[in-house]
This record gives sequence, C-alpha cells and structure tokens, in this order.
Amino acid sequence: MTTNFLVVGGTGKTGRRVADRLRERGLPTRITSRHGVPPFDWSKRETWAAVLDGVDAVYLTYYPDLVAPEAAGDIRAFTELAVASGVRHLVLLSGRGEEEAEACERIVRESGTGWTILCCSWFAQNFSEHFLLDAVRAGEIVLPAGTVTEPFVDVRDLADVAVRVLTEPGHTGVRYELTGPRLLSFAGAAAEIAAASGRDVRYVPVSPGEFAAAAAGQGVPEAEIGALTELFARVLDGRNASVTPDVERVLGRPATDFAAFARDAAATGVWAR
Repeated sequence: MTTNFLVVGGTGKTGRRVADRLRERGLPTRITSRHGVPPFDWSKRETWAAVLDGVDAVYLTYYPDLVAPEAAGDIRAFTELAVASGVRHLVLLSGRGEEEAEACERIVRESGTGWTILCCSWFAQNFSEHFLLDAVRAGEIVLPAGTVTEPFVDVRDLADVAVRVLTEPGHTGVRYELTGPRLLSFAGAAAEIAAASGRDVRYVPVSPGEFAAAAAGQGVPEAEIGALTELFARVLDGRNASVTPDVERVLGRPATDFAAFARDAAATGVWAR
C-alpha cells in the first residue's frame, strides 16, 4: 500500500531535506508553506485540513519553535485534526532540554496514533544557514553561550533519520535524541570553521540582551528573536552537554563530525565574503 507523506515546514532547514529524500525515493510527498498549494499557516487553523487530506504520515516541525507560548495549543489542535484525517504516523521534531517541547511531545504521544520523536539541540547548519551565516561571514559568532559545550548534530543526519523512521518499521513509539559524535564549545566550532574556510572566525560571548539587539540589527524576525533569546537563556547551561548513539542506532553508521560538516560547507563557498 502506498503511503502519502506530508512534510510540515517543507521549505525549512530540516523539512526541505526530508522532502528531497522522500522524493528521491519516488514517494508521494506534499510540503507545506504559506504560499504553497494548498497554503499552510500555523497562525491560520483553517488552512490545516487541506494539507492533511489523504496523508498517512507526517514529519512535523513547528515555527518559530516549540518554546513559543502558542505551540502546545497548536500542536494539540493539529494532531487531533491529523488523527481525525486518518494519519497513522506522526514524526515530531522536538528540542532537547526544552520543557515546552517536552509538553508538545506528550501531546503527540497521547494522540492515539503512531508516533516517533526526534529530539535535537544545536544544528551544525545553524552556522551555514539562517541566523548565524552573516556572523560567520563577518568573522564573529556572537552568542550568549559562555563556555558551554554542545553535541552539534548535522541536519543531513537528522533528515536521514527522519526518512528512515517514516518509511521503515521498528521506530513507532520511540524517542530518539540525535547528537553529533563529540562535544564542542562555540569557540571550538568557530575554530573548526576557520580551519575549514581559511578565514578568521572567532566566537564572542555576550549576554542574552546583547544577542537580541545584534540579531534585530541583522534583520532576524522579532518573534524568532524572542524565542531564541528565551531558549538560549535556559538551555545553554550545559544540560545538553552529552552525546548519544541514536544516529548510529537508526542509520547503522556514525554521526557526522562537525569538522566534516565544516569542510563540506566551506567547499560550497557559503562562507565567502
């Protein structure tokens, strides 16, 4: 029986990679966006039913982040609609060490259909896409992270895991914590990027307020700044300073090291001025 897939956030950092992999397999895949056909907007619940029509499995991401005050209510309403529409498997992208994200996880687990949770913290691609790209190009990664270490996970690994759990049996009812293979400080990440790119890149620790002001100056949307600043203030305290074997557990190969990510990103020229 053919399974029809829905990728919520299919133009985003993780969603577009998941959608690409599903389509490469020739699998029927629908992605959501505000300008898609049909359109989808988390703030307009009347747009949700159309994208769920005929869908069997969903890769579920939430914008701007599961720590947002409205996230739990939206996730509950969406999962209820998904189950009523006949969805048999929900794969939720969640945040590691985030209490609000854990509340959303419980909603999905109690939805009455099959589920898998993919729990991540920092993406390696945060340095090559989106809000840290300009900082790397400018040579200064300014963040309120102190000396904390993180197990940066490569989004390519996450996408591979997501497709595996969406398309193969044995992952229903499982919560995976996806990490890279080692811990690295943000100063260490900057050093890896500098070595790979041949450019001078350094990490500058700041307060959450200073970070918010700098992000606003770079054009990051206000709602996203608020979510990020709140998140940094709580989770960049060492709570995620551990690695897991879950990427290798699912894929049968080691997780991608940050140095390999940095070399691959540098080769694309993304960090050139």
